[in-house]
Amino acid sequence: MRRGLGHPGLVGRHQEHASALAADLRAALAGDVDFSVTARALTTMDASNYRRVPVGTVAPRDADDVAAALEVCRAHGVTPVVARGAGTSIGGQATGTGVVLDLTRHMGGVVSLDPGERTAVVRPGLVLGRLREAARPYGLTFGPDPSTHSRCTLGGMIGNNACGAHSVAWGTTADNVRSLEVVTYRGARLTLGRDGQGAPPGLLPLVDRHLSLLRTGYPAGLPRRISGYALDALLPERGVDVARSFCGSEGTLGVVTEATLRLVPLPADPVLVVLGYADESAAAEAAAGLLPLGPLTVEGMAEDLVRGATGLPRGGAWLFVEADGPDAAAALVRAADALDSAVVRDPAGQRALWRIREDAAGTATRMPGGGEAWPGWEDCAVPPARLGAYLRAFRALLAEFGLRGVPYGHFGDGCVHVRIDFDLRTDRGVRHFRRFSEAMADLVVAHGGSLSGEHGDGQARAELLPRMYGEELVGLFGAVKDVWDPDGGLNPGMLVRPRPLDSGLRFAGLPVIVPDAGDGSGAHLGQAAARCVGVAKCRVAGPSQGADVMCPSFRATGEERHSTRGRARLLHEMALGEVVTGGWRSEEVREALDLCLSCKGCRSDCPVGVDMAAYKAEFLDRHYAGPTGVWRRPRSHWTMGRLPGWLARFGRGLNAAMALPFAARIAGVTPERALPRVAEQSFVSWFADRASTRPPDLTLWPDTFTDHLAPHVGRSAVRVLEDAGLGVRLPPGRVCCGLTYVSTGQLAAARKVMSRTLDVLYGAEGAVGVEEGGGVGGVGGVGEAGGMGGPVVVLEPSCAATLRTDLPELLPDDPRAARLAASVVTFAEALEALAPDWTPPRLDRPVTGQTHCHQHAVLGDAADRRLRDRAGLTGDLVGGCCGLAGNFGFEPGHYDVSVACAEDRLLPALADAAPDAAVLADGFSCRTQIGDLTDHRGRHLAELLAEAIEEGAKEGPAGRRRSFPDTP
Repeated sequence: MRRGLGHPGLVGRHQEHASALAADLRAALAGDVDFSVTARALTTMDASNYRRVPVGTVAPRDADDVAAALEVCRAHGVTPVVARGAGTSIGGQATGTGVVLDLTRHMGGVVSLDPGERTAVVRPGLVLGRLREAARPYGLTFGPDPSTHSRCTLGGMIGNNACGAHSVAWGTTADNVRSLEVVTYRGARLTLGRDGQGAPPGLLPLVDRHLSLLRTGYPAGLPRRISGYALDALLPERGVDVARSFCGSEGTLGVVTEATLRLVPLPADPVLVVLGYADESAAAEAAAGLLPLGPLTVEGMAEDLVRGATGLPRGGAWLFVEADGPDAAAALVRAADALDSAVVRDPAGQRALWRIREDAAGTATRMPGGGEAWPGWEDCAVPPARLGAYLRAFRALLAEFGLRGVPYGHFGDGCVHVRIDFDLRTDRGVRHFRRFSEAMADLVVAHGGSLSGEHGDGQARAELLPRMYGEELVGLFGAVKDVWDPDGGLNPGMLVRPRPLDSGLRFAGLPVIVPDAGDGSGAHLGQAAARCVGVAKCRVAGPSQGADVMCPSFRATGEERHSTRGRARLLHEMALGEVVTGGWRSEEVREALDLCLSCKGCRSDCPVGVDMAAYKAEFLDRHYAGPTGVWRRPRSHWTMGRLPGWLARFGRGLNAAMALPFAARIAGVTPERALPRVAEQSFVSWFADRASTRPPDLTLWPDTFTDHLAPHVGRSAVRVLEDAGLGVRLPPGRVCCGLTYVSTGQLAAARKVMSRTLDVLYGAEGAVGVEEGGGVGGVGGVGEAGGMGGPVVVLEPSCAATLRTDLPELLPDDPRAARLAASVVTFAEALEALAPDWTPPRLDRPVTGQTHCHQHAVLGDAADRRLRDRAGLTGDLVGGCCGLAGNFGFEPGHYDVSVACAEDRLLPALADAAPDAAVLADGFSCRTQIGDLTDHRGRHLAELLAEAIEEGAKEGPAGRRRSFPDTP
């Protein structure tokens, strides 16, 4: 009956079997069949601690394709099949050793939406956020809303019976499912509903024989009981609801191809009440008392999760309670007996606070001291009235085992999320993990709880279900599985007859990659990539709201391999060497990284701080290492990647070369782009020709782009800084941050360029007379050894970000690198700190444009926003990436993706702007992209201010407050 369980290893070992299976699938399906190394590597993991290697992937187009795929897999020795949505499951249930069905590629639509009936018919690959967007114009929404709502799919939510923050009001996914269309492993197509509708033969008689067990075997008073099969939904007094009993079955009974869902009205006037309590237990004990007032959410977290977040009332722990309307909010505040409270009605303020909670699945994986924490006991639940006592016992158990974790979650439902700093890399640590898991299961059961309160059991907890339910009820789970799936082909090893919780951990065999050259670069790339826990915030598709940047290439292509997570998975598999076998020469990894724009967005937007730009640079450096590397590198690496050297050597003489026929092809540049012209006079040359007697307050960094390609930006900055009463000087010799060398993975050259720059600024020794405390905000200034002092103002955001981050990371043993990094400030930061009494000219006009991706990720734009406000520039800049991204948009094969990135947010913002809006773009790449794709002219903020200052000088004192039009 369960012979399929023995076949995954055979499928993986015999390539001829895999080839025949793939050929038969291609012949039978209209959808995509991909058994490539890349496809398999991308699906070895989900958001859990586990790893299983599939034989291949299938992206079915419709229910017929699903049925055909199952038929082919059954004919090939009962090849296991696992249905996969966004791959954000915590228990390992979205991984498999056979064929993975990717339901997101083609089966993600809204079939219909009936506002009158308040229902929606959807396909399983539909992202929850898309359904909510479709329902919003009708004043409706889908109630369950996990923190991953921007990327989790409805099929995955049904499989795990997902919940979310609003479950105290609207319940779990099972509470909101009307009916389901399902295909079983043997090809039966069933419509599941109430009154036994769609039950496979033998299911209802089996239930009838065990009515007493089903009535007594489940714990009571648990709004978040997700563990095991929900067989009590099949009781006569509960309507024999087959659809409800199917929810939470984790893909082990059938594959959902369509679902009819209940929609609920949106709150008319949502108000967020944040209640502060002395500690976590006080917040937990208060949560249950708020439920009679009908809140929409009761979310809890303590100070060890928020880590310095602003906008919270006094306290050591907080409840986020949403109410519908100010009267309901006031009633909650009165009843809360809180230490302090805040009532937030502003939608932007609410979003900022909710983001703390939504990012917790990632931020909780990093301990305050920098250690790593992992899922495993991510979401168990107890009756809400017992939550305070349970949390105290849980903290005590952590201390007993010498572990640390940061609890948070759905306090109103008694559901607690936590990531724990298990050592999952050593045998001793894994044994400790098992002992703790067993003790934890006993603790949850002692408090009348469920091992899973939201994300399902998967492999992480299924082995422990007998401790919760007893052997008899767990045995009934197995009998039900055999009725639905007698071959055992659907997601074997999950829920029923599970694999051990400490087997197949994703860290097993993961080596530390030591740099071949021993150059101290810290290239432990496999371990670095393993910090990705798979929460998939990088998989937000389509135009995105807010300031986030990550991940522009995924939004452009929709392909997992072009997401931050996908690239991290490939690097992880490269380090293991089982699926991706090419090591540093891997073409699969190179191809996935090829469309990474090195925007650095993941450095700030990824909840766990995956830094794919740094990983890409390290990989490219090693991929092209060795005697033949010089010939294998793309030509653009030698031209665009070494642009600072070419410009310093030939200057405007390059214009003649670039005007030659086939210049773009020779330079390795895509023909769709016009090469930028070199200015007739460089900024450094212009600055040297002018006289200035003012003592210097700062050093202005003459980056390559400003110096040779946009010297007018440098001239404008000097004009504004001097108008603010500041003395400006340049470094005494040629300097370069090394950006283009880093982005093309020429790290040895980058270190040489950076070291030469430090020599210019500090002298070769760099140990004599270096100033301390001379920068903005008390940071160190450029030292006297180089004859310099004060902060270093960098106009180009990408160069400033390189100096702040890449410089000290690539030269960790050179104290001058850290000193220079600490001295770097932006144009707006310098004006705010060094000339606080200066009054900028009033432009009184709207602005549009995009915050530079590197500024967002590394530098921050708070000072820029304050400066714009003081100058009367109204409106916000959008987030995202312009898509040109230095050399990226100039390289062959990148043009379409480059344009698609611009079309995500930048181009719509320009199209929607007011006619008199100024287009702000501080980055040279951003200005170039705007000029290439639109009729607009992007300008640095310094240009706008300088023009106003010059016009004001012509008009006299009154002119300082005029509104100024754009100039060509």
